[in-house]
Amino acid sequence: MHRIGVAQGKGLENHGMSPHSLLTARLLESVPLSSQTKHLLFEVQEAPFDFVAGQFVSMKALKEGREITRAYSIASAPRDQRTFDICLNRVPNGFFSNYLCDLEEGAEVQFHGPHGLFVLRNPVRDSVFIATGTGIAPMRSMLDWLFAEPTRHEGRQFWLVFGTRYSEDLYYNEQFLEMERKHPNFHYLATLSRDNPGWTGARGYVQEHVAKIVGERQDMDAYICGLRDMVQANRDMLKGAGWDRKSILFERFD
Repeated sequence: MHRIGVAQGKGLENHGMSPHSLLTARLLESVPLSSQTKHLLFEVQEAPFDFVAGQFVSMKALKEGREITRAYSIASAPRDQRTFDICLNRVPNGFFSNYLCDLEEGAEVQFHGPHGLFVLRNPVRDSVFIATGTGIAPMRSMLDWLFAEPTRHEGRQFWLVFGTRYSEDLYYNEQFLEMERKHPNFHYLATLSRDNPGWTGARGYVQEHVAKIVGERQDMDAYICGLRDMVQANRDMLKGAGWDRKSILFERFD
């Protein structure tokens, strides 16, 4: 994911390290999420590695002697000060996405981070999380963090609206369904924008469903991540409904 409009964040300064210090991550697991998407689990060799749910890392590699850098949202909640997940799509003729997707377990990559201010507001309010494609990564990070401890989510309601074209691209679908079964205050809506024979769930674009969920409420927060047009459509819809700009947090990518 190529991040747009994000600022470098927090996480390492408590250990005397800059977010731009070059670190090494070893690939522990590479798991297909779909025919073109991978879930990668990395272990940081220079532990401890701290980050805040929703942040991203910038990975580096050499291509024909030239250094290439790409940013990827962390798809896991902080858990052990050593590991993190990412998920990414293969991009046709793209160097970096194919480089990472083809990595063998045990291989090492260099990165710096964490970066980004796309994180949960404090205090946490009732919230709707809106994602398409691999924009689900920071949402998984935030939701895993929220539901890891009762005190983080009790008394609040959370919705996840996840849109893709085809059902095979509903990454982490079973995990979110299980989260919904375990937590009455979590509501998961997956919606498809293309014809999928046999699909009995929601259809259409995410903003259509978000509008129905929020109704006339303005006392909530929205977290949006995905392609530019989707992000803009949801921002416009919420601002048009009278939402405060500070309540609409977003991250978009090319």
